[in-house]
Amino acid sequence: MSILSPNKVLLNAKAQDKTEAIRIAGQLLVDAGHAAPGYIEKMLEREEALSTYMGGGLAIPHGTKDSKEMISSAGLSIVLFPDGVDFGGDEPAHLVIGIAAAGSDHLGILTNVAMICSDEANMEQILKASSKEEIIRIFEEGMGE
Repeated sequence: MSILSPNKVLLNAKAQDKTEAIRIAGQLLVDAGHAAPGYIEKMLEREEALSTYMGGGLAIPHGTKDSKEMISSAGLSIVLFPDGVDFGGDEPAHLVIGIAAAGSDHLGILTNVAMICSDEANMEQILKASSKEEIIRIFEEGMGE
């Protein structure tokens, strides 16, 4: 099973708040078989403890340390919110990337995602992408897949 695939990418999502945004990102991971349904609650717990807003319009929600047994395989969900979602940062999040990964996979994936999104040109391309494939290509190139 691929870490990233079209069924885990949403281009024009809408959410009232960060809780709904995290639920959308988490549900994509659950629907794709990467995590058990309870993982979404662990993602929300993590957000309450420590914001996953990274700045620059990016949030990377993921589960708590004790949610590892809920993960069956590493996966990413990518959700674009053109109207933005308030994650409590200096600006709204327009890109929300959900991560389901355990152990060393988790840190590696998180680092790759942060590196890809810290590149302004990549971020601009992602936010303006007109297809799921375009977004996947940017991430696959950045992760060396």
